Amino acid sequence: MTPDPELHEGPNAQQSQYWNEVAGPKWVALSDTIHGQIEPLGSAAMDRAGIEPGQRVLDVGCGCGHTSIELARRVGEAGHVDGLDLSAPMLAEARTRSGEPANLHFEVADVQSHDLGEAVYDRIFSRFGVMFFADPTAAFANLRRALKPKARMVFVCWQEIGKNPWMAVPGAAAAKHVEMPAPSVPHAPGPFAFADAERVTGLLQAGGFSNVACEPVEQTLMIGRGMSPEQLVEFSLQMGPAGAAMREADEALRDQLRASVAEAIEPYRGANGLEMDAAAWIFSAF
Repeated sequence: MTPDPELHEGPNAQQSQYWNEVAGPKWVALSDTIHGQIEPLGSAAMDRAGIEPGQRVLDVGCGCGHTSIELARRVGEAGHVDGLDLSAPMLAEARTRSGEPANLHFEVADVQSHDLGEAVYDRIFSRFGVMFFADPTAAFANLRRALKPKARMVFVCWQEIGKNPWMAVPGAAAAKHVEMPAPSVPHAPGPFAFADAERVTGLLQAGGFSNVACEPVEQTLMIGRGMSPEQLVEFSLQMGPAGAAMREADEALRDQLRASVAEAIEPYRGANGLEMDAAAWIFSAF
């Protein structure tokens, strides 16, 4: 597959800029911690996908490569995995991490508009990588074309932020000190854009999918495993609404944000990190 033209000028230009200049470098630095946090939910979705040796699989929003590496292990030498993401820094980390085996290829591309081919893949998978499309219907239509007949796409996405205290709690603490920006439009691209399962089902159907199934998954996640109390505060201030507030605050206000977040997350602190509930959807569609 050839690279997309200028991603910063494409339909997801804002997301491309964000994931290359703001979030991408941050996620590279925290990649093992973030992976350890969300891996149980990603593994549950991957198990539902029924990955088998010899299959060709597309990993959408593959980030730093953890899921692509596991998919490549599951398809074996006879299979192949293409990991696509908007973020060049994250894919550089993915290439380093994986060692680029013969059955795994990474490419910087916008899945919404990139030429993925027609009837190419046996499976399409994504771990929290599909919620950032400017036009989800167009993206799903492009993905549907790339799937072989009766082949399956499986992805995991977050339920509403109120059911995910790992992000809601630090965000609420930050909101005591700064005005939090509201989404410019309902369901704007972002971590919780697919929280409404009925809406997502409609988007998949509009994109050409049928037999859409949605499974709720709720479990306790370990946030910031092995971090000190101070590191847990800093980590919590890197994510979501709290991270946006931290970027905009001056140094004096940042000290207040740290103090409020420290107080807010203290009830969740266990021996190895923060133990916080999370809620996600696992979607499957043909």
